[in-house]
Amino acid sequence: MLNEEQMQELLGFLTLDTRLDVKGQATECVLGLTGSNDGRSLLGRSVGILQALLMLTKDPSRAVAKDCYFALVNLSADKTIHQTLIQDVRLVSTLLPNLFDPGYDFSDQICSILSNLTREKRTCADVFHAIQNEGPGLAKIVDIFCTDSYNENVELNYLGPLLSNLTQLPEARQFILDKDRCVVQRLLPYTQYEASSVRRGGVVGTLRNCCFDHSHHQWLLSNEVDILPYLLLPLAGPEELSEDEMEGLPVDLQYLPEDKRREKDPDIRKMLLEAINLLMATRSGRKVVREKKTYIILREYHKWETEPDVAAACEKLIEVLISDEPEPGMENLLEVEIPEEIEGKLKLQHEEEQQRIAKEKEELLKSSEDGREHGHRGRGDSPEGLGR
Repeated sequence: MLNEEQMQELLGFLTLDTRLDVKGQATECVLGLTGSNDGRSLLGRSVGILQALLMLTKDPSRAVAKDCYFALVNLSADKTIHQTLIQDVRLVSTLLPNLFDPGYDFSDQICSILSNLTREKRTCADVFHAIQNEGPGLAKIVDIFCTDSYNENVELNYLGPLLSNLTQLPEARQFILDKDRCVVQRLLPYTQYEASSVRRGGVVGTLRNCCFDHSHHQWLLSNEVDILPYLLLPLAGPEELSEDEMEGLPVDLQYLPEDKRREKDPDIRKMLLEAINLLMATRSGRKVVREKKTYIILREYHKWETEPDVAAACEKLIEVLISDEPEPGMENLLEVEIPEEIEGKLKLQHEEEQQRIAKEKEELLKSSEDGREHGHRGRGDSPEGLGR
């Protein structure tokens, strides 16, 4: 690890007018340091080097700029440095104009940086205010996200997780749920976006977060938005249903093709289930979800699901669907106050359930490893460590 004198020497090489080969070695050194906790901690205490990295993202050498961007991506993944990057380095306000440039080559790295910085609620608020007050605003972020080939040089998929992280904040959810902006309606089709699980998961996370605001549930479930089919379709499979079961299902969920595949990412599947569960927090929401024959889709889905924690989330959802309505005064499940003794029992049950899920996962993993040891490999599987 570098000492204080070496850090100062390194900083002297991180300038725009430094000879290219020397500057390149210096940025490579910094990038290497960002690969470890100790290295990131060291760099996080040097505002001068962080500012120099940001300045060198404008370097004429693509290799130097690339090293600097990747170093900043790694640094932004360390929450202990977030406040320094935002407050002292002013990273967000400096990078935002580049993100909005449709010809900029490093916009994907900027998306990753912003996504990292918004994971923690405190710095998420700082980024949101910078976007609103020092940039074109969240409306522009949504426009870029929903515009195919906005920047033909990059993919911008990490705008999805950025939107999801921002909707931790009530003010960001308020923007997404503004009835006059039609933002939710623009995002809904991306629950089926096959080209990127990152983009798809970001949208599902955004929708899930928006479902915490129960005052909007009636609108979300109405024909004006009709969110439920978009949440159910990724969970639906090719199973053949009877005519009676088909009747009453949303049109998009009827007569699905034989090659219909379910969402392959278990984290996304779990978020879809959580979003539906939130929509059933109120009596009116539960009524709509039941009338749309959600149980039929979940029944078949539960037979298919192999991930223990996701299956458990599905079981909880089905339990609410088939249970009797709560007593008067307890209809809104998000506002029910749970007595301490009941809360303690529920906490104990949750811990026992988590232990059961962990055990099931361990058994699944062991079964999978045993299969590999005996030379068994399912059709379409790839050897561990090798890409498809």
